[in-house]
Amino acid sequence: MEETGEMTLPRVLTALSDPTRIGLVRALADGSEQGWGDLRTPVAKSTLSYHLKLLRDAGVTCTRKEGTRCFVRLRRDEIEERFPGLLASVLAAAEADGVGADVSVQRTRQAAGRP
Repeated sequence: MEETGEMTLPRVLTALSDPTRIGLVRALADGSEQGWGDLRTPVAKSTLSYHLKLLRDAGVTCTRKEGTRCFVRLRRDEIEERFPGLLASVLAAAEADGVGADVSVQRTRQAAGRP
């Protein structure tokens, strides 16, 4: 696992202040780990990398490298422990307002559990 940043309220709120980053959090909210290449966003790959770095540095996500691939997951339990109810509130408001709806995960056959 790569190091994650210190999880403080200002850093987490800053990380969650962008629609693309909220979309990434929404896409990872089911607790699954996703490959960076499976994340579909309306931004360039370099910009996606920047958004993922901000989320990781804020402690919102963690990243794992496997060979040449990188996988990211939401640190949902840690966020809930540190800031009870914050993530649920942000996700509910984002869903209600459609914030981040243009971010998705391309589920591969292997990731979907198919042979």
